[in-house]
Amino acid sequence: MKKIITQDESVKKIKDGSTIMIGGFMVSGHPFLLVEELLKKNVKNLTLISNDAGFPDKGIGKLIVNNQVSKLIASHIGLNPVAGEKMNSGDMQVELVPQGTLAERIRAKGAGLGGILTPTGVGTDVQNGKEIKRINEKDYLLELPLGADFALIKATVVDKNGNCFVAKSAKNFNIVMAMAADCVIVEAEKIVDIGELDPDMVNIPGIFVSEIVKQ
Repeated sequence: MKKIITQDESVKKIKDGSTIMIGGFMVSGHPFLLVEELLKKNVKNLTLISNDAGFPDKGIGKLIVNNQVSKLIASHIGLNPVAGEKMNSGDMQVELVPQGTLAERIRAKGAGLGGILTPTGVGTDVQNGKEIKRINEKDYLLELPLGADFALIKATVVDKNGNCFVAKSAKNFNIVMAMAADCVIVEAEKIVDIGELDPDMVNIPGIFVSEIVKQ
């Protein structure tokens, strides 16, 4: 069985300078309790990989406002004005990645691939510094895998072996991120005994999960 830990214990392993992935799409499928623990711990100099910069007063956006993130890798930051201010001032490094490319780079890490080829970004600033491959008379960018030390994800139902069911739009980024980090901490809305979760509902196998926190 996987280790079920308390909210207070959940982020003790995360140190200054860690690279973390946080699942969800804005506030959908976001592990709010785990983010609140990061805020309490005030861990600094984080590299944060997420779909977006959140909102200034919610979830990951609060980490940015609290000066805990030194680098953000995301697909957009427009809903958090503080992120834009920090990017423009140089207080936070921001790497903007097209949303599909971001998901595929994370998936590539989890699948053990050496990278992906995509036409997205060819002829734009996205291609700067990247290798271009020409295949069948079409140019593609070689995008490298993207992993992390920790992934903080949200699941609807988790059994005691760590098998997870993530419902509806909350699937966004939680599933691929669970495959691409050294340590995966899942915030569970509900924890059930082994055998209670229908195998056909499992979309994150327990093999990827390190620890479980009850919401």
